[in-house]
Amino acid sequence: MSELITYRLDEIADVIDCEHKTAPKVDSSEYYSIRTPDIKNGRLLYEQANRVSAETYELWTKRGIPEAGDIILAREAPVGEVGWIDKDHKICLGQRTVLIKIRSSQIEKKYLLYSFVSPKFKDYLNELSGGSVVAHLNMKDIRALEFSFPPLPEQKAIASVLSSLDDKIDLLHRQNKTLEAMAETLFRQWFIEDAKEDWEKVTLGEVVNITSSKRIFYSEYVDEGIPFYRSKEIIELNKSGQTRSDLFISNERFDEIEAKFGAPVEGDILLTSVGTLGVTYQVKANDRFYFKDGNLTWFKDFKRISSNIIFCWLNSKDGKEQLDNISIGSTQAALTIQGLKSLELNLPSPDVIQKLDEQLVGIYQKVQANQSQIQTLENLRDTLLPKLMSGEVRVQYQTEEVA
Repeated sequence: MSELITYRLDEIADVIDCEHKTAPKVDSSEYYSIRTPDIKNGRLLYEQANRVSAETYELWTKRGIPEAGDIILAREAPVGEVGWIDKDHKICLGQRTVLIKIRSSQIEKKYLLYSFVSPKFKDYLNELSGGSVVAHLNMKDIRALEFSFPPLPEQKAIASVLSSLDDKIDLLHRQNKTLEAMAETLFRQWFIEDAKEDWEKVTLGEVVNITSSKRIFYSEYVDEGIPFYRSKEIIELNKSGQTRSDLFISNERFDEIEAKFGAPVEGDILLTSVGTLGVTYQVKANDRFYFKDGNLTWFKDFKRISSNIIFCWLNSKDGKEQLDNISIGSTQAALTIQGLKSLELNLPSPDVIQKLDEQLVGIYQKVQANQSQIQTLENLRDTLLPKLMSGEVRVQYQTEEVA
């Protein structure tokens, strides 16, 4: 890599703190409140972000208006995650976030983004913040962060390589959102709009085994082995198709449980049942994990109806309304196994079920193929990123001439 020049962050960018209070949310609007959970690996997860009113947006952007090409940094939970504003969405900052508006003409904005994302820099931020669950970056330290930059043409070349991979990843994510919407539309047409009066009414407990896992105790956790999922991991899998577990049980303990009681297999469904309710994950062919009892409910052994159709129903408007109706608890909402078993749905003829399932299988196979490609591209990007940033892998670029 060429000779590097080092700058403090506040020498090349305006660093703007958030409002230190929660923005009141509304059901629907064009204004997003980006909180720390909405920031992940260079992306902003708009689909899960809270919406706020125009009045709240005006109040929360008085310090600075987030614009395309700006970066949002999470100060804690998790420390150091950054997201790129790819277009002029109307965004305000949630708590514990920072807006970075690059003002230097000698800095390629996406190069700075990838500097934040690089593993070496993430490790540095973790050390700076204390490295604990409640780790926190203060504004003084953020403004004093130092970054080293090669000449602008080389910055642009490196950012172009990494951006091309991210663009393909984003395209596949968008395709999957479209495919999932198609599946929901098909289900609604076949099961809701075209429903017949003579269809059989059944309870969910009659067509699927609804249960949970065997209890795993704290003393059984190990440093590595079989991933142990809670609601947090299932929510991440639902949103992005991937997760990183920080809890494990031994292979021997998993084998023992699997032999005696079974473990999730392809097509089974897990449903978050405490706190954040109704988030689903359909188990994939290569998944190998166990999960926390109580937090998650397990749907398996489907009878007379397919896993794909139950998955669509749980994610449909009708299904979500029924889940809301049976939730219990005032301080922390919960779904019980008995309550889930009692839910009712209308069951069409086997012929209708088979035809709908055939269409859903095709859609979900495409979603899974896209997800596999996303994983491959992300692995390639994550391998290339530190090598490009360190100069271990060089990119060709042309020196910009001054007229």
